[in-house]
Amino acid sequence: MREVEAIGRELRDAGCWVFGDGLHAPETATVLRATGDDVLVTDGPFVEGKEYLGGVTIIRAPDLDAALDWGRRYARATTLPIEVRPFQGEG
Repeated sequence: MREVEAIGRELRDAGCWVFGDGLHAPETATVLRATGDDVLVTDGPFVEGKEYLGGVTIIRAPDLDAALDWGRRYARATTLPIEVRPFQGEG
């Protein structure tokens, strides 16, 4: 959890931390799953039924690649699947 908290501090320091807004539909999702030092990137909401939403982090990133970079860090830190989706109303 220390690593997760550190990432959150970095997001706030970078001015990227946001909270609260609707999400696009699940089919817009990209799931990041850590496997050792690699992170598998899969289009679509392919989180298994036994997995559940344990929390949410909402950030503002300049583009999808930047958002996925933050997501990779969270996937490695938590060893849990991380789903990345854009906000409704955002470009």
